[in-house]
Amino acid sequence: MSLQWTIVASFLYAEIAVVLLLTLPIASPSRWQKFFRSKFLAYISAQATIYFLVLIGVLVLCLLDAIREMQKYSNVESSDHQHLDAEMQGNMRLFRAQRNFYISGFALFLLIVIRRLVQMISQLATLLAQAEANFRQAQSASVAAKTLLQQQGNDDVKSKKELEDLKSQISTLERELSKERKDKEAVKSQAESLNKEYDRLAEEHSKLQKKITVGGGDKK
Repeated sequence: MSLQWTIVASFLYAEIAVVLLLTLPIASPSRWQKFFRSKFLAYISAQATIYFLVLIGVLVLCLLDAIREMQKYSNVESSDHQHLDAEMQGNMRLFRAQRNFYISGFALFLLIVIRRLVQMISQLATLLAQAEANFRQAQSASVAAKTLLQQQGNDDVKSKKELEDLKSQISTLERELSKERKDKEAVKSQAESLNKEYDRLAEEHSKLQKKITVGGGDKK
């Protein structure tokens, strides 16, 4: 294997290892996102699009070269007079071209898969963070609502107690007012009786005075 295809094969093996790391449950999406946002990767991600396009271009060129080699050695027609070594050498070159085609094709495919996996893990970590924030906000709102309802319940109980106290005071005042009215009526009735008694006594006194006056006149 030439140096070119050795590098491509090594890159393919590295891609397989990266895909396994990203797909296996080794770390949570939030940890992967922290790793992706590290200083080193943040420095690389600034030119990530350029690196990605360069790798895509290199792998596409390798793939096209492998396809060209496959077409070149697959179109060779074997003849009866052809030497056996030459035929075996042609088949070996065709096999190498096919091997290089699969290596470059899988490397190109896994490069796109890795990019998509990184994007999906980052999106998942963002969604999980948003969900956790929304859950905490909902918990805070629930606690605040419970506290408000409890305070409102306490206020209602307090208002009920105050209302009952007011009703009790009103009933007490009504009883006292009724008692005062009865006492007033009793005093009024007693005053009327006294007035009547006074009138009767005054009338009797007047009659007695008349009798005394009449009796004194007769004696004279």
